[in-house]
Amino acid sequence: MRLLLATMSHETNTFSPVPSKLERFCRDGKTLLTGQAAIAFYRGTATCMGGYIAVAEEAGAEIVLPVAASAPPSGRVDREAFETFCKLIVDGVRRGGLDGIWLDLHGAMAVEGIEDGEGELLRRIRAVDAVTPLCVAYDMHANVYDDMVGTAQVVTGYHTYPHIDMRQTAERAARVLLRAMRGEVKPVSAWGASPMLPHVMAQGTHQFHNKEIQAMCAAWEDSGRALAASLFVGFPHADVNMAGLSAVVVTDNNPDDAQRMVDELLGFAWNARRDFMFDVEPLETSVTRAKALGGAPGPVVMLDHYDNCSSGGTMDTTDVLREIMRQGLEDVVFFGIYDPEAVQACVAAGIGNEITLEIGAKLPMPQLPVASAPLRVTGRVRTVSAGYYTSTGGLSPGLKIAMGTTVVLDTGKVQIVLLSRHIEPTAQEMLRVLGIEPTTVKYLAIKSRVHWRADLGRIAREIVECAGVGVCTSEYDQLTFRDVRRPIFPLDPDLAWNAPA
Repeated sequence: MRLLLATMSHETNTFSPVPSKLERFCRDGKTLLTGQAAIAFYRGTATCMGGYIAVAEEAGAEIVLPVAASAPPSGRVDREAFETFCKLIVDGVRRGGLDGIWLDLHGAMAVEGIEDGEGELLRRIRAVDAVTPLCVAYDMHANVYDDMVGTAQVVTGYHTYPHIDMRQTAERAARVLLRAMRGEVKPVSAWGASPMLPHVMAQGTHQFHNKEIQAMCAAWEDSGRALAASLFVGFPHADVNMAGLSAVVVTDNNPDDAQRMVDELLGFAWNARRDFMFDVEPLETSVTRAKALGGAPGPVVMLDHYDNCSSGGTMDTTDVLREIMRQGLEDVVFFGIYDPEAVQACVAAGIGNEITLEIGAKLPMPQLPVASAPLRVTGRVRTVSAGYYTSTGGLSPGLKIAMGTTVVLDTGKVQIVLLSRHIEPTAQEMLRVLGIEPTTVKYLAIKSRVHWRADLGRIAREIVECAGVGVCTSEYDQLTFRDVRRPIFPLDPDLAWNAPA
């Protein structure tokens, strides 16, 4: 058996000023992972590609891996980069001799001039090979278009957010497709979309309603009623036509029941639409509340959630950090500010030495009506780290992580993590590699939204959500939507939609 496996993964925030050029998809900033190097890198990891490799090797298959390209969320993907990925994958398909095609795609990739990057890749694949069985594992935040479903025999999506089931999602897709390749099942799909843009801060599977909806999907799969059932909450910071919530169900040759399950998922979500909204608290109030909570042992986690790089944020806005310092909170770790220039200045100053510099707010955000400003700080360089570690918990156990050169600048009250690469703080080991023990600090302020719960959530005594500034804003009225389908809730709050019964 000969299988083509490939990754092309990017969650595109169309409001983000962060460029998405080819080097962003390269682990070392220079070279794409391909072939045996990609197989070796992902083997044994809790990623989609790790799951695909495990099932393929279990089946004794020959693996063809033309590219494994993934990047942190950012602005629209550079067209040249996209064409590079597509050519590598399509050329691999064109060479033929394949028994199956297994793809790891995000589902919310918007490209310069193409708003449905995954659908375009799949159309190109089917133009050169219309028959080889194909499966796709998508992120829960996929914005689903028809070609993302209609070109594949099997589609699966994550059942958890934080996404701790990436490997399992790919394994589900691969195993169902193998059954189809052996003639044991005949996959048929149904899909549909609901006119709603759930707020990311209300999408976590630690809470009602998404927890219950995802449990429905898993139960249908476990019972055998569905070969695969997926509820995609969508990625609302993509101003594209099909942004928003959708559902895909695959059955064994029972299209009517597939449609019934899709309708049930969409109806459930629509009826819960107001619970997928998020109430914003003024920043000054949030920080004051956090300050009052700081008297007991265990960290108070403060979420600077408007500027999460894993939703396309610049990770360099300073507003939450500024308010923390203005109100005089002590024993704070702030992770972090993306500022390569500040990192290099601290490296030059040297460990143990004091430095005064302006940090942050170097990436303009022209699509927002508000802006951040640089923050002048004085502190002692406490740590300089290369930022390498192998993940043991959280989202992707077994994955080798390269944070890039990272600095801890200690002001006496706040330890500020300065970053040279965009990376979301999700795991305790990200702090320990910098010489910080996260369980002992009074406040842990992080630029994250939900993924932090996968590991850092275990040590949080209290949680305070801080509305700062950034292109991941939870205030939809700060964003100008031009291309998303209308009417849609909550942009059109009085929308009446006849949800499927």
